[in-house]
Order: sequence, then C-alpha cells, then structure tokens
Amino acid sequence: MDITNRVTSSGNEMGLLGLVFHPNFTNNGYFFVDYTASSPSRTVISRFKILNDTVDTSDELIILEVAQPYSNHNGGQIRFGPDGYLYIALGDGGAGGDPQNNGQDRSTLLGSILRINIDKTTSSTNYDIPTDNPFVNNTSGYKEEIFAYGLRNPWRFSFDNSTLWAGDVGQNSIEEIDIVESGKNYGWNVMEGSNCYNTNTCNDTDLVYPVYEYSHSFGFSITGGFVYRFLK
Repeated sequence: MDITNRVTSSGNEMGLLGLVFHPNFTNNGYFFVDYTASSPSRTVISRFKILNDTVDTSDELIILEVAQPYSNHNGGQIRFGPDGYLYIALGDGGAGGDPQNNGQDRSTLLGSILRINIDKTTSSTNYDIPTDNPFVNNTSGYKEEIFAYGLRNPWRFSFDNSTLWAGDVGQNSIEEIDIVESGKNYGWNVMEGSNCYNTNTCNDTDLVYPVYEYSHSFGFSITGGFVYRFLK
C-alpha cells in the first residue's frame, strides 16, 4: 500500500504513525492506520481493506480527523483492546509546555487516549461511542470519545491482558510509564511525572501519578510501550 501522497512526513514527529488489524481481519480484511496530513494539519484515523492480497487505496474510509496545531506530539499508537474497541493515542498538540492547555481540556480530543466502537456508526460519524466511556452524556462539553486524559505525548501503549500500559514522553526532566484507566487524569501540564511543572496551578488533587518514571540523567524520550516478562 502506498499512501505517500496523503501523508505529511517531513520533519518533526509526523508520518504514518500507527497501524492495527481488525480483530476479525481474517474474515473482513479491515485494517486501520493513523497518519498526519496537511492543509489543514491534522491526524487522520482511517480504514482500508485487503482483498486478494491487495489494497485499493481509493477505498479509504475516514473514521476520525483531529486538527493539529503544531507538528509534534501526535501520539500515533492505535490498538484494539480486549473489549473489541479501538483505542487511539493523541498528544497535547505540540510545541513546548502545552501552550493551549490541551492536556487538561476535555473539550478537545488532544492530550488523551480515545476509545471508540468502529463496528457501529451514527448519523454523523463512522464510529460509535461505547456507552460505558467515562464522559458519556456529560453536560460539561467534554468529548465523549475520551477514555483518559492529562497526557503529553503517549507515543506507544499496549494491553497486557486487560491492563493498558502507556509510555508518556516528558518535557524537560521526567519520562513516565502509566497504567491507564477509565476517566483518570494523568496530570500534564500540571505535573511532569511526579514533579510540579505548572507552578501556577500545581494542585495534584485527583491526578494519577506514574507507576514508574526516570529522569534525563538516566535516559531520554520513552518510546516503548510493551510489557515483557522474563521467565526464570
């Protein structure tokens, strides 16, 4: 498959960032991609189909598009959970320090991990929102696709059985590993890991701390996201 003409990939953290096969791929041939596009700058989640070992790239179904204010912090991981729903990682929109405060703003999809049902559609979207998503039917203007928020750039995540592990790339000092749970706030840009980042609003009430973190004296951007077990 060649979708070079649709993907913005020059510089920073753009490009074809994620790919996952439908749980029923052997029967329906569906797979999903996450890529960045231009004019306007945005993240695109779309579906293609393999038929007789080939992909008709003209048969692209756009599932979701999210405007990107900057060229970095695009996240990009997409995976199906054990519940059959599609999970999507989106960074805070980019630049440094989250200048638009997207991490703590649930009226935007940025800075979050989303959870959607791609096996159902609505009159206005090519997906449906699971009824047990944490902000379904809220009256505060929160995006109902959000599963968890307060993330800076969750570049990679994975499921270990039913547990969702994510590596969230830090700003200047701390890289963190989170166990991501429904409705939880992982702190950015109030906190960077367990450190206070935004000193004007550094209130950690209801924020979830990482299960592990390391400083830049140990290493830099956390780009993994998988759990490994070593058997003795």
